[in-house]
Amino acid sequence: MANIVSTLFHRFRNLILYGIIGSLSAGTDFTLYSILVRETAIPYLLINVFSTFVGIVISYLLNRKYNFKVEDNAISRFLIFLSIGIGGLVVSSLLLYLFVEFWAIDKTLSKIISLVVVVLIQYLLNKYITFKTRKYA
Repeated sequence: MANIVSTLFHRFRNLILYGIIGSLSAGTDFTLYSILVRETAIPYLLINVFSTFVGIVISYLLNRKYNFKVEDNAISRFLIFLSIGIGGLVVSSLLLYLFVEFWAIDKTLSKIISLVVVVLIQYLLNKYITFKTRKYA
């Protein structure tokens, strides 16, 4: 049984760690968003931009060091990661707007739903683009 667990962990290590790191960064994003929506008069979409950016930076730093363990091209990798994150922010903001304004779903629940969708898309993009091991001839 331990061998099976070890094999599964090895096979899905990146996904598992991405999920853990993503949970931490998404949790930070969500916590900041929730507190600021509840405690300030700042528009929720502006708060979403700020909280998402904080989550992106945390996620990049942790994934780079502990998950994908890629130290080369830090700036270009961050810019790619940030671009994917901004794409996720656009999708997240669009989903938030649709859920809140058109379907009258609670702002906090809308954030949770948008996070699930965006995290899955970003995992695939970051795994195969941002943190892909570069092979040089």
